[in-house]
Amino acid sequence: MSVQTHKRKQKPINCLVITISDTRTFETDKSGSLLVTLLENAGHCVADRIIIRDNKEEINQIIETSAKNEQIDVILTTGGTGIAYRDVTIEVIQGKLEKEITGFGELFRMLSYTEDIGSAALLSRALAGVYNHTAIIALPGSSGAVKLAMHKLVIPELTHIVNEIKKDI
Repeated sequence: MSVQTHKRKQKPINCLVITISDTRTFETDKSGSLLVTLLENAGHCVADRIIIRDNKEEINQIIETSAKNEQIDVILTTGGTGIAYRDVTIEVIQGKLEKEITGFGELFRMLSYTEDIGSAALLSRALAGVYNHTAIIALPGSSGAVKLAMHKLVIPELTHIVNEIKKDI
């Protein structure tokens, strides 16, 4: 089936939005709010939006629980992807993935470099993959990074990704 055929088979996707931060609240979480808005504007359903701390055990627990929830097709995280000591999102999620979508991080950094932040893109860590028939997409915490990733990568391919993950089960 061609890419164009896959993209014509659009259907609403059930998403969970997780902000990973020691400092954000629902009032100050611009990136989490932006994720919800962009997903809903694209016709997808946001089943829930939560904020958790930059903590390995909390991240691991919410990913584990959410990936077992048959009502969640995609988990999108924002935050905790930097290189500071407390930034552990990538390490926790990468350790759970059964399949990594390696091109996601590569394309995100390329777009960040050419369209947004130049050489600082080498510090941008983003990740996508599959765990327990659930897509997981980890984005940086800046609203600019969220907007770039969602417009250029996630929204155009979200239904395609979920269709591929779910077709063999």
